[in-house]
Amino acid sequence: MKKLPVGIQDFRKLRSEGYLYVDKTEYIYRLCESGGYYFLSRPRRFGKSLLVSTMKELFSGSRELFEGLWIEDKWDWEKKNPILHIPFSSIGHKELGLEQALHAHLDEIIEQRDLDIAEKVLSQKFEKVIKKLSSEGQVVLLIDEYDKPIIDYLGEETKQAKANQQILKNFYSVIKDSDPYIRLVFITGVSKFSRVSIFSDLNNLDDLTMTRMAAGMLGYTQEELESNFKEHIKALTEEEQQDPLPKIRDWYNGYSWDGRTFVYNPFSILLLFKHHTFSNHWFKTATPTFLVKLIRQREYVDLDGIEVGETAFDSFDLDDLKLEALLFQTGYLTVKAYNRDRLLYTLGYPNREVKQSMLEYLIDIFSKLPHPRVRTYAFEVVDALAAGEMDKVEEVLNILLHSLPNQMYGKEERLYHIVIHLFFKYMGLEVDSEVNTSRGRADAVVALEDKIYCFEFKLNKTAEEALEQIRQRGYLDKYRSTGKKLIAVGVNFDGQKREVELDWESC
Repeated sequence: MKKLPVGIQDFRKLRSEGYLYVDKTEYIYRLCESGGYYFLSRPRRFGKSLLVSTMKELFSGSRELFEGLWIEDKWDWEKKNPILHIPFSSIGHKELGLEQALHAHLDEIIEQRDLDIAEKVLSQKFEKVIKKLSSEGQVVLLIDEYDKPIIDYLGEETKQAKANQQILKNFYSVIKDSDPYIRLVFITGVSKFSRVSIFSDLNNLDDLTMTRMAAGMLGYTQEELESNFKEHIKALTEEEQQDPLPKIRDWYNGYSWDGRTFVYNPFSILLLFKHHTFSNHWFKTATPTFLVKLIRQREYVDLDGIEVGETAFDSFDLDDLKLEALLFQTGYLTVKAYNRDRLLYTLGYPNREVKQSMLEYLIDIFSKLPHPRVRTYAFEVVDALAAGEMDKVEEVLNILLHSLPNQMYGKEERLYHIVIHLFFKYMGLEVDSEVNTSRGRADAVVALEDKIYCFEFKLNKTAEEALEQIRQRGYLDKYRSTGKKLIAVGVNFDGQKREVELDWESC
């Protein structure tokens, strides 16, 4: 059983020390064979840096590292190219400042390669390094996580993000005029930010992000999972005492960029097989604070099933962040389907890990209910609804209401709906909000195996008024043919008493 490469982003280390490698060299071959200028966006910890490291060793002619891989007998190992590699995650931009960090990185290359370069201006130094390296052959320029100096400052430090954006614009502007000296440019990142010259000046830049060509380049396909992790799956089967593949698929599969090819999150898969624990391995490595704040500001909670056009993924401005695009590019939403006639993408949560974790964060930011307690209360409500114990449901909803921030009390009814909707969704219940009927819209319908609950919410009125609206408008009529028990639930939020009042009846 080969060692699992958790956190290893260096291809040489991975191959020379006997770690498991899922062979992606066919994708790399098709990309690199003809050269060109490419950009690829993927979420954090999805293998971008390992991909860049693999390309670096390929163009360096390190044939011994590719023994037994698809590309071994297809690549011209005699032809080598000088490589200029800029890994923004490790140049120390936060400690030194971005401009100084780039100077230091280029100076290290100049010293290592004994280049005669004395330029003091950053862009001029970068241009000169490319030209000098080209004396050995056309340069392969590999820029990993180009946007990290911007992403790291989103939210509270937008001023610094904008300053770094301008530094990057000046730095990258050199690439276009260096075309005669370059064989290939490969740039990775998370998001496409405007006012960065790689997207405005490089008119020959090929964005691979949503293409079929790159759909399986990162992440593990179902076939790759089952063929490369056979022994690990067997070990997990023995521990779980059942076939774990359906559960693994539910937790970690579902990422797609073309609506056809779906892949597993590689980081979560590696940690699953290492610890034999189903958990939110990827999500908890970084809290999406700035994203959650954007959602809170816009009261945006219905993330599943969002439809967007192709322009939603164009580069965007720091002053006008597109929430749906950011959620997609950072991995919290993925392409569930693509309508080729209408050019519309349907976005949604990729899997259980992301959905459950994101809903926990949203409940926290809207209600301030501590994360550890969310799951406990959720199970209590699920059990109470299944048993028809509405007093217990009322008790937990009161706890939720008391957890609301003070500024929410007495405000719009919609804010209360948001918290309840998030809570029901988190519980894994089949819940629809604002369900259309012939005489109006029900606030929430929750379907169980043998029961259907219809909830109507009121603010500073009475639960009986909410219940009467369900009766008069026949919100449950469309469900009578299901044969399930139908239960109407009127809910009133009392902003002054800070209490929830429930009234219910079978229909």
